Amino acid sequence: MIFYKRRAGVLMHISSIPSRYVVGDMGPEAFRFLDFLSDSGIRIWQVLPLGPTSLEFANSPYHPLSSFAGNYIFISPEKLYESGLINKDDLEHSYEFSSKSNKTDYITAYRFKKDILKRAWENFRSNKNTVDFELFCYNNGWWLEDYALFNSLRDKSKKQWHQWEEEIKHRRELESLKKVLKEEIEFSKFEQFVFFSQWNELKRYANSKGILIMGDTPIYPSYDSCDVWCNTRIFKLDQNLVPKVVGGVPPDFFSQTGQLWGNPVYDWDELEREKFDFWMKKLTFLFSIYDLVRLDHFRGFVAYWEVPYGEETAVNGRWVKAPSEKFFSKVVEYFDRERIIVEDLGFITDDVRYTRDKFGFAGMKVLEFAFYEKNSEYLPHNYTQNSVCYIGTHDNPPAKLWFKQIDEHTTRNLFSYIGRNIPEDEINWELVRLAFSSVSKYAIVQMQDFIGSEDRMNTPSTTEGNWLWKIPHGFEYRELDERIRNLCEIYGRVD
Repeated sequence: MIFYKRRAGVLMHISSIPSRYVVGDMGPEAFRFLDFLSDSGIRIWQVLPLGPTSLEFANSPYHPLSSFAGNYIFISPEKLYESGLINKDDLEHSYEFSSKSNKTDYITAYRFKKDILKRAWENFRSNKNTVDFELFCYNNGWWLEDYALFNSLRDKSKKQWHQWEEEIKHRRELESLKKVLKEEIEFSKFEQFVFFSQWNELKRYANSKGILIMGDTPIYPSYDSCDVWCNTRIFKLDQNLVPKVVGGVPPDFFSQTGQLWGNPVYDWDELEREKFDFWMKKLTFLFSIYDLVRLDHFRGFVAYWEVPYGEETAVNGRWVKAPSEKFFSKVVEYFDRERIIVEDLGFITDDVRYTRDKFGFAGMKVLEFAFYEKNSEYLPHNYTQNSVCYIGTHDNPPAKLWFKQIDEHTTRNLFSYIGRNIPEDEINWELVRLAFSSVSKYAIVQMQDFIGSEDRMNTPSTTEGNWLWKIPHGFEYRELDERIRNLCEIYGRVD
């Protein structure tokens, strides 16, 4: 079966694609990146969550405003031009926003992409051939209607939904609002129509090259999300819709005070009463836009850490059991377990391992965790085939930066395991080789480690300087693809 074949993959978000429009998008450079992956023998592209981000949540893709909507900043102006939705002057005018910076400029991206989409919308409205748009709205109405209203209200009020007037916050008397905001709602639907038109084209191209797309889904939506506003009953909120408790993780490898995410946690009793309908719809949607899905924070499906609302850190929380066996029994009844990868990192207990193995999900192995102690479970000789090997995830430093930060004891363990001392400028490639040679069915490497960058994507428990990294402007893939393909062929990770 195709999901059990040995494969190499790359971890890189859409935002990291080089682009003259200040943020990576689904335009020509994304297709060029896919050509590079194809030439390299890489057959999996793992992206971060694609949902709409916001400045209020530091542009984190793990605090999306919707589990279903796409982030309009990833829409390509060049593709809008190719589709006849904007003219040459619109495209050229955008150069005042262009940048050769190797960092994403979110403030400019939000403003510019919204402006150019409004021009595209005006042109689209004058086009009488709207059949595809109407079909998209019909097929996706079950989530699109709510999101378009939510997005329009949020843009107009400049407030988060829990700050809205009581009637709106509690979703009463919405019909009159829909009439008042009719134009804004239609524009929001158009944004999503364009996003998924471009995404589907990009995914089709990837698949035609033999490349699978792996998506990622946060376990919890953001408090300020359409998901929570429309489904308050399935979250632990009080009568005023304020969270009673919020999600996070206790102190661990990443942080001495834990991670306080601030997301409301599920009322699993209510989810179970509803036959897990919210998650079944969510997974159905995710598998329609991705080939593989990574479930973030898998241990939270078995037992989750909840912290009283208002706490400043995640230290004073508690573990609460979730009905994991009932939930995943339903999941594997409807979805192919081979298409699911679970993030089983952090404080992992026997019940988490039991659940992962009972349902046959591939877990994650991280090489950067492997050398701090003797016989770590993250050393390659302890892996199983049904796993995914990473050097590091988006929450870890790239290999070169990690190597600079580890102590002498860890360095000795690393060199002892490899069998020789490694020069600093080659450590990334040595870890790529170690990942590719592992028994894990998939070996996935951050793009930073392929090109030798020390810039990390995210530092957990911080809000500044994250989600900014991009492939350097004008980067040439030539020769890099040959080096990667050679390793893919040596270790049997290419067709």
